[in-house]
Amino acid sequence: MQTRQIDITQLEEKAQTLGMDLPIEQTHEWASYQETINGRTPWGCVELTDDGGQTLALVSFIDFETHGYHYLRSEHGPVWVGEPDPQTEEEGLKAIVEYVRKADRKVVFLRLCVKAELDITRPTLSTIPYNQTVIMDTTGDDEEILSKLKKRGRRDVRKALRESPASYADETEQAYESFAEYYDVMIETAERDGFTPAPQSDYENMIHLLGKDHCRVFAGRVDGKVVTWTIATISGKHAVRYYGASRSDVPNRNFVTDGLIYFEACTLSKQGIETYDMMGIGNDFSPKLKTLNTFKTKFSNEVTDVAPDRDVPIRGTFYSALVTARKALKRG
Repeated sequence: MQTRQIDITQLEEKAQTLGMDLPIEQTHEWASYQETINGRTPWGCVELTDDGGQTLALVSFIDFETHGYHYLRSEHGPVWVGEPDPQTEEEGLKAIVEYVRKADRKVVFLRLCVKAELDITRPTLSTIPYNQTVIMDTTGDDEEILSKLKKRGRRDVRKALRESPASYADETEQAYESFAEYYDVMIETAERDGFTPAPQSDYENMIHLLGKDHCRVFAGRVDGKVVTWTIATISGKHAVRYYGASRSDVPNRNFVTDGLIYFEACTLSKQGIETYDMMGIGNDFSPKLKTLNTFKTKFSNEVTDVAPDRDVPIRGTFYSALVTARKALKRG
């Protein structure tokens, strides 16, 4: 297996030639957005080929600098031309590690998506990886989309359509003008659910740099006030519900958001989108995400297995020291 450095334009051109829809995180728009976030820099791209020069996988990396060290992250990468078996995955990872080790000696580890649990991988030091997600089938008309939800999903969406006080709209243009109203809802969501939101500028940069063809903002309003919203990313025929937020004081809050997600799915379908990814759910691999399951799983009759984030050490001793420090921090 061989590695070849390519730039992001070559990666996108190669994917188009092969008929592959790249995840949004493997595009030049995403690299431009990441560059606006402190400590992140587009690092470059690698093509994996077999001995005959046929492309096996493509991967775009972002350099993360944190706490005085560097690691490379490839969200939803490598993008494989065909589903790899564990041996192929391992050979590919080893080839990438060898390439990065020679190209950039400051990189401590790689974080990328690896389906098989290989000896050369480690659980991620940070972030919460997931190996299952819920993907809505958004082909067909509005009724067909509704029919593909789980029974309780159909029930809850119908209840939302009957009883929700909210009106729904694609508000990308309004969000371009000012994201302040939407960010207020995110702050309330973060306080309720116990997390720290990214700065407002991160969301603003995301929607502006990904552009209207790749990023849409949907919202539900009650009496003219935003009560729930979503940022959805689009790449090819696939969309992802990347961020969402909702106010706490809205009656039947979940049903209001159910109505919004159904509106999003129907709207995206009319734009040619065939699948809508709700992002990760929990299981024994990622137990911390189990609280999401009841809500998310009703939007499809199936769950989908995906390759989770895993770390691949390059500077083993340094990485081991980070693991030790992380354990000590948790004990403290």
